Amino acid sequence: MQLHTLLAALEDTSWSAHTTPTLADTSDVTSIAYDSRKVTTNGLFVAVPGTHTDGRRFLADAAARGALLAIGEKLPVGTQDLPLPYLEVPDVRIALANLACTFYDYPADHLCTIGVTGTDGKTTTSNLISTLFQVAGRRNGLMTTANFKLDGEEWENTTRQSTLEALEIQEFLQRLRISEVPYAIVEATSHGLELGRVHGCNFDVGVVTNITHEHLDFHKTIDAYRRAKARLFEMLDPQRDKGLGSHPVAILNRDDVSYEVLKPYCQVPILDYGIDSPEAAVRAVDLQLQAHSTRFRVILPEGEANIETRLVGKFNVSNSLAAIATAYSQGISIADIERGMASVPGVTGRMESINEGQPYAVIVDYTHTPDSLTKVLQTLRPLTTGKLMVVFGSAGERDLQKRPIMGHIAAEQADFFVITDEDPRDEDREKILHEIAAGAESVGKHEGQDFLCIADRTQAIAATFARAQAGDTVLLAGKGHEQSIIMGREKIPWDDRRVAREQLRKQGEHA
Repeated sequence: MQLHTLLAALEDTSWSAHTTPTLADTSDVTSIAYDSRKVTTNGLFVAVPGTHTDGRRFLADAAARGALLAIGEKLPVGTQDLPLPYLEVPDVRIALANLACTFYDYPADHLCTIGVTGTDGKTTTSNLISTLFQVAGRRNGLMTTANFKLDGEEWENTTRQSTLEALEIQEFLQRLRISEVPYAIVEATSHGLELGRVHGCNFDVGVVTNITHEHLDFHKTIDAYRRAKARLFEMLDPQRDKGLGSHPVAILNRDDVSYEVLKPYCQVPILDYGIDSPEAAVRAVDLQLQAHSTRFRVILPEGEANIETRLVGKFNVSNSLAAIATAYSQGISIADIERGMASVPGVTGRMESINEGQPYAVIVDYTHTPDSLTKVLQTLRPLTTGKLMVVFGSAGERDLQKRPIMGHIAAEQADFFVITDEDPRDEDREKILHEIAAGAESVGKHEGQDFLCIADRTQAIAATFARAQAGDTVLLAGKGHEQSIIMGREKIPWDDRRVAREQLRKQGEHA
């Protein structure tokens, strides 16, 4: 693509005073990269700032690899001569998104794009939507925290990013367009919305699960966090017509506080859902919550369906309703909705049962927020004849406020628990554990008696299994599908499911 075509997508640009441009508008651009190590000859380097570093520090590396031009925000005072032409923009992340859209020829304009946001349940809901569409013959692609799908082909998300950068999103959307796959389902986190990663996705459908306490390390206040989520619904345009027969709509949870928060931002029709709200347009009644399956009847604006699913827990009924409402809004039949829900096998690392012949239940779940931990423990309690035990932690360099809250919840909901590493990053891992423990101690629990603090996650799991007896349930919370644990800046291979199986086998050998 010629340089002038790409630069035309940018807004309010100026050449840095530290360099003299020697570029021809007709120069061919081979690629775009925000990681200097991925720069190719005659590529563009977009100098995006990150949590631990700043892309502007790598201009020389990008130049050495053959970058034609660097684009970024205003350079620091005192910057000397640059190794390549540098174009300054007011918001480099929006610039990256606009460049990506242009480079990949605006793929979202040719797809029905569905954005799914919320604190908990985004991945499950996204996968449910994908399955309902697939069963109905609606070919689709999917991008979530846990996995990617492209027309039935599935692979794990090993990036540790829930919402990828705009460059990867637009590249994936272009793959769908080339493959003539008309539907794209994109998990849109608050970070992804706030940082412009989903800018240019031109969403037709916005879906929310719930909004509770999370990511206040980044957003600072719950109001700012809610405002970030609302950006998805601001992006829905009632006048947008891609000629695909899609129907712009906002899918809101009538049972959640987010309903009143998000409603003012919706300029498209709203289709709401709920369990406890009789006024909801899509409503679940006659719930039968069992250990390995769930049944309920869903009331729709025009008709009803009998739903049976292998997903368990009331919170998964809510996730199911969000997906059902989305499918219904796009004209998927009640019969296909029933078939689709019955076919769902479950989602990797979400309430996933680990069975190596042990006499107690072991469940792996991604739950890592106060609200989701409460809901999962409340779901497991009536299914447990013995003790309910949980192994969990809280991520380093993330929401500090939730740590004692998580400890408080475990103290009230579980019979015994072990506080351990989640992703310590550069924080003192023992300090994180004790901040969580403070919440348990505030309600009278004592370390060594009611709970343990064991930083090493393998040892924490082993210690919990050693205490478990027939009829107990052990919940391994916080990692779910993830394939690494972050210590310092290093991603160390890790999988709760693998470690659980290894420890259960060891226990069986020594029984």
